[in-house]
Amino acid sequence: MDGTETGWGRPAEPAPRWRALLDRARHGARAAAEETEPEQDAPQAPPQQFGQPLPTRRPYNPLDPRAQQPPQPHDRAYEQRAPEQQFDPRPMPQRPINPLDPRHQVRQPPPAPPVPAPAPPAEPNGNGRRGAPEQPHSYFSPAPARSAPVAPPAPPQRDYPQIRASAAAPVRPPAPAPVPAPAPTSPAGARIEWRQTEPAGEMDRAVAVLRRKLGKPRVLAFANPKGGVHKTTATVLAAATIGSVRGRGVLAWDDNELRGTLGLRAGSARHARTIKHLLADLMQIENLHGDGLLSELDAYLRHASDGSYDVLAGEENPRFAQRLDQGTVRRVMDLLRRTHDVICVDTGNNVESVNWQTVMRQADQLVITTVPREDAAFTADWMLDVLDESGMGDLVANAVTLISCPSPGPLPMLADFAKHFATRTRAVAVVPYDPSLEVGSSIEYQDLQPETKQAWLKAASLMIEPFAE
Repeated sequence: MDGTETGWGRPAEPAPRWRALLDRARHGARAAAEETEPEQDAPQAPPQQFGQPLPTRRPYNPLDPRAQQPPQPHDRAYEQRAPEQQFDPRPMPQRPINPLDPRHQVRQPPPAPPVPAPAPPAEPNGNGRRGAPEQPHSYFSPAPARSAPVAPPAPPQRDYPQIRASAAAPVRPPAPAPVPAPAPTSPAGARIEWRQTEPAGEMDRAVAVLRRKLGKPRVLAFANPKGGVHKTTATVLAAATIGSVRGRGVLAWDDNELRGTLGLRAGSARHARTIKHLLADLMQIENLHGDGLLSELDAYLRHASDGSYDVLAGEENPRFAQRLDQGTVRRVMDLLRRTHDVICVDTGNNVESVNWQTVMRQADQLVITTVPREDAAFTADWMLDVLDESGMGDLVANAVTLISCPSPGPLPMLADFAKHFATRTRAVAVVPYDPSLEVGSSIEYQDLQPETKQAWLKAASLMIEPFAE
């Protein structure tokens, strides 16, 4: 079999001409004008049924003048042919287009219809095959010469309207998916510092305690016979903390018989008056009342830079301590109670002195100041024993131990000290190291670190809590 006959020994009919069909779908009337008419001499066969002999066709001769004739009107018998006989896969020769031809001026290509939704798969045609719908008209092109190689036919394509529209419209690539923005990250060299802070609820409770009424003026005595245990610092910061919450009515008194430094580290030096000048006019001031008393006493007091508390400075001459007897200390204490609600007293280091013992008997709250050192803790224990033997056991049992950290970093003896004084006093408070207190100059409450202020707020509330109504 040489390819021109079927398996039954009959001549083969050319396959459907899919190239001409696609050109006609794309170019409309332009493709129709370029198609050639079938040969005039080609025999026209009546419609054939399945199983009957197929008509034959002469081979194409490029030298035949009939192949160069213009297209003739198509034969109506072509429409009656079977679908298998209407298409030829071989390419059709192209002819030049005459722009003056009226067919190009009258027939215009229809506009591309809108793209509809994808159509379902095509149902089988009348010939039992799945493919494009049958076209009403087509033409046969002359067969190429046998000597010229013929390209293998491509698989038939479906001629859906949406295919024609998509061929004319430009193909847009799909939009890229949005790329999520990268999550913000901290710099590689960032350093995070963790600071331990008190819960907000506990701080609010401490402030509420300090703002309550105290029933009557209260005296807080800061004591430890050992020097260098932050008695003066504790007295100033306690007065500043309480005064910052209450607003007024807080005083810090330097009752050190050996030239104390509270007047230098607290308050503004708007004058050089001390307790010696107050005692000189004490009788005159005691007879005053109300606003007259406040204005007259204010001339002997110093004030903090923020006005939160007042300061009664001690005398710088050590020989003046001999004039502070028991009666004089009581008169000064009674005068201060008439004008202030909270009086913080910085006691001296001599437990045998009259003014030290008088302040202890007048005090409502004892505050033991110490640092995590063995000598300071030993001196504080000895002082508590002395007070117990002197009949002030209730003052000792209600005392508060205040441990100040003199340096940054962990302190190995701090936990042991806290456990020990918790067995001897009512409460233990620990305040951290603050660099603004290390230089020993004037103490400014607003210069403290936030964690230091929170620790002092909690410690001050422990001191005032038993008297808050």
